Amino acid sequence: MADTGVFRRMRFSRQILILQTGVVVLVLVIGLALVSVLLWGTLRDQYGQRALAIARAVSSDPVVVANAADRHPGDDLEQRVRAVTDQTGALFVVITDDHGIRLAHPDPAAIGKRVSTDASAALGGREVVSSVQKGTLGLSVRSKTPIRAGSGQVVGEVSVGYEIGAPVEELVRLITISLVFAAGALALGVGASALLTRRLNRLTHGLEPHELTELLYEREAVLHGIGEGMLAVDAAGRVSARNDEAERLLGKPLPVGARVSELDLSPRLGKAVEERQPVDNLLAVAGNRVLVVNSRAVRRDDRDLGTVLTLRDRTDLDALTRELDAVRSLSDGLRAQRHEFSNRLHTLSGLLQLGHHGEAVEYLQTLTETAIALPAAIGESVADPYLQALLAAKIEQAGEKGVTLCLSDDSYVASPVSDPITVNTVVGNLLDNALHAARMGPRRPASAEIALLEEGTSLHVSVVDSGAGVSGELCETLFDEGVSTKLAPGHGLGLALARQAARVRGGDVWLADPGGADRGALFVAAVPGLLDQGGNS
Repeated sequence: MADTGVFRRMRFSRQILILQTGVVVLVLVIGLALVSVLLWGTLRDQYGQRALAIARAVSSDPVVVANAADRHPGDDLEQRVRAVTDQTGALFVVITDDHGIRLAHPDPAAIGKRVSTDASAALGGREVVSSVQKGTLGLSVRSKTPIRAGSGQVVGEVSVGYEIGAPVEELVRLITISLVFAAGALALGVGASALLTRRLNRLTHGLEPHELTELLYEREAVLHGIGEGMLAVDAAGRVSARNDEAERLLGKPLPVGARVSELDLSPRLGKAVEERQPVDNLLAVAGNRVLVVNSRAVRRDDRDLGTVLTLRDRTDLDALTRELDAVRSLSDGLRAQRHEFSNRLHTLSGLLQLGHHGEAVEYLQTLTETAIALPAAIGESVADPYLQALLAAKIEQAGEKGVTLCLSDDSYVASPVSDPITVNTVVGNLLDNALHAARMGPRRPASAEIALLEEGTSLHVSVVDSGAGVSGELCETLFDEGVSTKLAPGHGLGLALARQAARVRGGDVWLADPGGADRGALFVAAVPGLLDQGGNS
């Protein structure tokens, strides 16, 4: 029990080495035992067949047959037996009559006596091959054959034997050679086991199996226990690990082993994986979600292990941000109007204090006509109060930027809006993009025009500006997040968010005309289900 405990406390790599060495030794021992048994059987059969061949030759000698039939030892018989023994190196050649009485034997004193071993098989007419027996000359491998007279009658037997030491000596020689090869095989097996153990130790970084198991459990707990999405990419650009949250946020399966370039991820995500530079709080659009992406390259022992990306869902926060932007746009418009209204009140107060009553009345009438002109122009075409407020705020913002923003004469939206946030995302971002293009463009006066049309429950929007238009290299990537014509950093999500919001409802936003010599770019949007026809008055 103590030895077993010591073995269990050994490092796993050492246990493997010991077990592999033990297996090699066991296989070699079993192999040598089997080889020894087979060699012994083969050598015994060889010496037995050699003895049988000599016995057959002696039994066919006419002199031997005649002496055996007469049961007479004779000097000729003894000489013949001695000559055969000397020539073949046999231990003995024994001839008997049909009663088993020796007629010829290496020991003259044994002639005339019955053989010490059973001769019934040979005297019964059957040959005995490769029999290991102990006689008067010791243990030997012998074969026996009957002596037959001319009539076929058995008149005696011939027994030829080889000393057992001869095949044993040959067996020892062959086993010694086998042991040399076995020692070489053992050394090779132990060396291979040591190299395999060393490689296993290097591949597992010296970790024990229970430590690897714990790491596996911890990995699964970390991957699937956190609320963030996690995507690990190896140095070759293949997915090495991911959790369910990452697949949910990206809206597509992420099979392990797949190349990231083949997964059709958003441009910003693909760029973060390709450049493999640290990224903090990068905004990216994935389907109908806005994600915050962080990326870190991973290295261990100067070895590049790839990149790990964490993904956080900012869709709800972005929706709140867009709603806040809408409120802020409206408040900016109201602030501009309040500032202008305060100036006009001060002017009117001054006229009254100075006694210019006629001028004050005339100025008041002018203010009234001007004040009602803009809301009336919008109200005739757009019935929804939210759209009216958004357009009024954008017109005020445009004026502060030196850009004239107007609503086209053919605009008509009689139904109320059912989703103000989507309206602000689509219309607001398209207008912001057009105002920036007009302000930065070469044409003066800078202007932008928006057209709003109702078709069932769908809202159609087109925005054109007086800017320089969209260059050819930007036409294909203009709606990718991170792509912007603005010089300041942090831009490039407006058009992507507008298209995302439209596509969530089954619509789209696209560049209808990149612009030319007479006007800037024309953007068009179609958003189904955005108008509530049940709310018509």
